[in-house]
Order: sequence, then C-alpha cells, then structure tokens
Amino acid sequence: MKARGFELETFLPYRLNRAAEFVALRFAAQYKARYQLTRPEWRTLAALGSSGRSMTATEIGTHSTMHKTKVSRAVFGLEQRRWLKREADGRDRRFEHLALTPAGQHAYRELTELATAYQDELLSMLGEVDMKALSKGLSAVERAMRKSVPIP
Repeated sequence: MKARGFELETFLPYRLNRAAEFVALRFAAQYKARYQLTRPEWRTLAALGSSGRSMTATEIGTHSTMHKTKVSRAVFGLEQRRWLKREADGRDRRFEHLALTPAGQHAYRELTELATAYQDELLSMLGEVDMKALSKGLSAVERAMRKSVPIP
C-alpha cells in the first residue's frame, strides 16, 4: 500500500543512495578486475592513503562510514597483501595504528590514477554544467546535515 503523498522515487535519501550505489558499483568493477579488491578494502586503502598518516580502525570506520567488522576484514585482507602494517599503541594495547607499507602506498597511487580516470569519465558522461550543479547540490546537503548530524 502506497503512503498518501509519498513517492519513493522522489525521496532524497533513496535517490542519493541509489545514485551513489550506481556510481560506486561501476568504479568497483574496475578496481576489482585490476586488483581483486573488495569495496571495504578499497575504502580502507583510500582512507589511509588520503590521510597520509596512520589511523586506528575506529578512525577508518568513521572516515569511511563502515562498520567495524567490515574495517576489520578489510585490514586483514590488506595486511595479507602486505599493503598495510599494524603497530601497537604504546599507551593503550587495545588500539593499533594502521599504516600503508611502501607496497600499499604504491598500490594507492595506482588506484588514485584509476580513480582520476573514472572521475574524468563521469565528467564526460555528465558534462561540466551538470557536474558543477551536482557538486553544489551535494555541498548543500552536507552543510545542512552537519548542522543536525555530526559528519566526520
């Protein structure tokens, strides 16, 4: 039964999620084919690489809005590839500092080249005017949400 006056296809959270999923899946197909990375592994690698510093699993989860179990599995997968190293916190053994190894940094640089090419592909698909409008609209949503919900 349809709620009176409610149209799912115009509900902003639904539309944002669906659009993000379409865009993310298309990029995921590229890095999965080339590097056999899962989405959580890509997001973990991207969080560490873009921060330029070590992070805890909690920080990665907050940065990438991933649940701790997904972060944990991604960390394990990246560690198996020798792209990530763990270092115990000297003051609190419950925490580990995670950082990219030189091989992980190399993979991150290659993946950012792939990401840049994908961004260029999206720009050519949308056109400059629509890309700027989308960016402006997303910035407006982020600003509005920061006022009511803490966003990392």
